[in-house]
Amino acid sequence: MGSSLPPKEANLFKVIVKSYETKQYKKGLKAADSILKKFPEHGETLSMKGLTLNCMDRKSEAYELVRRGLKNDLKSHVCWHVYGLLYRSDREYREAIKCYRNALRIDPDNIEILRDLSLLQAQMRDLSGFVETRQQLLSLKPNHRMNWIGFAVAHHLNSNSSKAIEVLEAYEGTLEDDYPPDNERYEHSEMLLYKISLFEECGMLDRALEEMQKKESKIVDKLSFKEQMASILFKLGRFDESESIYRSLLFMNPDNYKYFIAVQKCLGLYSDNGQYSANDVERLSALYNSLKEKYAWSSAVKRIPLDFLEGEKFQEAADSYVRPLLTKGVPSLFSDLSPLYEHPGKANILEQLFLKIEDSIRTSGCFPGSPQKEPPSTLLWTLFLISQHYDRRGQYEIALNKIDEAISHTPTVIDLYSVKGKISQHAGNFAAAAALADEARSMDLADRYLNSECVMQMLQADQVGLAEKTAVLFTKDGDQHNNLHDMQCMWYELASGESYFRQGDLGRALKNFLAVEKHYADMTEDQFDFHSYCLRKMTLRAYVSMLKFQDRLHAHEYFHKAAAGAIRCYMKLHESPTKSSTEENDEMSKLPPAQRKKLRQKQKKAEARAKREAEEKQEDETSSSNTSKSGKKQNARPVDLDPHGEKLVQIEDPLAEATKYLKLLQNNSSSSLETHILSFELNMRKQKILLAFQAVKQLIKLDENNPDSHRCLIKFFHKINSLPTPGTDSEKLIWNVLEAERPDIRSNLILARSVFL
Repeated sequence: MGSSLPPKEANLFKVIVKSYETKQYKKGLKAADSILKKFPEHGETLSMKGLTLNCMDRKSEAYELVRRGLKNDLKSHVCWHVYGLLYRSDREYREAIKCYRNALRIDPDNIEILRDLSLLQAQMRDLSGFVETRQQLLSLKPNHRMNWIGFAVAHHLNSNSSKAIEVLEAYEGTLEDDYPPDNERYEHSEMLLYKISLFEECGMLDRALEEMQKKESKIVDKLSFKEQMASILFKLGRFDESESIYRSLLFMNPDNYKYFIAVQKCLGLYSDNGQYSANDVERLSALYNSLKEKYAWSSAVKRIPLDFLEGEKFQEAADSYVRPLLTKGVPSLFSDLSPLYEHPGKANILEQLFLKIEDSIRTSGCFPGSPQKEPPSTLLWTLFLISQHYDRRGQYEIALNKIDEAISHTPTVIDLYSVKGKISQHAGNFAAAAALADEARSMDLADRYLNSECVMQMLQADQVGLAEKTAVLFTKDGDQHNNLHDMQCMWYELASGESYFRQGDLGRALKNFLAVEKHYADMTEDQFDFHSYCLRKMTLRAYVSMLKFQDRLHAHEYFHKAAAGAIRCYMKLHESPTKSSTEENDEMSKLPPAQRKKLRQKQKKAEARAKREAEEKQEDETSSSNTSKSGKKQNARPVDLDPHGEKLVQIEDPLAEATKYLKLLQNNSSSSLETHILSFELNMRKQKILLAFQAVKQLIKLDENNPDSHRCLIKFFHKINSLPTPGTDSEKLIWNVLEAERPDIRSNLILARSVFL
């Protein structure tokens, strides 16, 4: 670096590099300018000056200088490395990789460039390249622990777990017998647990067990050790030993449902679909009765039997489960019981039980068959539970009567108003639901959950302005929109987007849906820092788990909702496009020249005023928060020049934009009906008949009895019946495919219609 410079300037160049690393950018700029006075075309100095300017948010100057530097010194690995760093800062990872590769052609053994390249390869999932780069790093610095671990992880990610084990064993062969020292015990323990998980993944269970027994003293995470040991013993068919460990884990945490299910599996008493024989139910009852004696304080041990018991035994167990919780007044009791409503017959038994308890408390003030008097609040919580029960069963009038009685009994309980709001919402009265949620919120202004619930109900009722004012109460400095966006508050953005869509404001709806999409892009970027951090800190199991999570990130429910919302907006835009700038220009050209000139000036002034107001507002908002307590200036947030999404709707081909999001849904949410319904609707608008037919076939395959599947099938049938006689070769080809499939379509249609009728 700086090798072509005289000694004085070469030292100054080192100052630039050090200043960049220590974030003393002004000092670095000063040193760069000193060199450039004497050597104005020195490529490496120009590149480093550009990199420093990039950190000071002067991007256009930065790119110009770095490109100039590279042009002046194409054979410098520094210039190529800096160019790569510039692209990396702008998330242009593919371009950055190209630059790093060019730098490595000049200096193949540069460890810094290799390390940077490996991070980008992990980020972009170029796994074969990642293995190659990590191997090069290991061969250059074999005494570095991180290089061994990085090479092993690279093989694991590249689906070569056996090779990863070999690398870890070779690494262990380099260690002393008394390794690790006390300050590295946790890191070494994590590496051993990671190695054991690799054995398990490869199906080498005996080796995994042997390793665990041999290295037990060196593993400090005893909980993970026990869980992994029990899992391996279970897979080896040693159920008694596995059960014994799971029972010891239950002693540590008797409310962990996973441990109870694991004990059931060890005893051969677990069913994925929840269906059990009479003999199994008897054995399960005996198991949970014995566990109940041992862990009387555990709620899980009382709740799990409700899933497998039937008839009278179920009623008895449910009765003994709900009584203490009604006395105590637990608002979440119904949420706990709600999965039981999926079991046939259990909802009726619960209804009879709840009404029997209500009747007994009203008449005698006690639970049925109990001499002990209950406090007055027990009736309140019983009414609360019954109202939620009727709400779940769609009997909204009875539910409202019960909750009104509970409110008149004790008008100061906030949960009653929240539940009444939800019942009104389910009954379709969104305005009443919002008013009730607001009443609940006003009873405890410090409760953030109540505030969020209220905002959600207001957005459901399309009261967007009121919802914004309510949400602002819990945001920093009252800067509502930006703060909610920075906090990645996706439920708010999705509900806002849906509300604007219902109101026909497609610009604002798109603005909100695309904001959610940006959060997911940010989450993908956020993994970048962990590629080096996790290898350094040895949190390898968590790291691999995080990478697997990132690979299925776009299958998340919120992303699905945002992408589906954006597709619906674009389809609506296609059907009723807003006036484009060319149309407006055509209208303007019909006006007299003087009037046209006046109108243009007026538009320019309005645009300038809007921009100025936005900037002024931004300055006002950031002036107070721009200076931190230490007196240092913080970065101001950029001004949003399109707050209402007006530019988003000025789009030439809405269907092409919608197709981008549809592809993401097809790749990540292919099991969702909505994905294929949107695919059908979009391809029908694009006149892509075969793709629409493909979507219909997927819908029938997923759920042929769904009303939307039926609707799409009928629409498609009408469409192909109204097609003109094919003229071109491609039309004839499409027609031949449809003719071949027509009997299937017709039989599907007749079958679906008969099921519907």
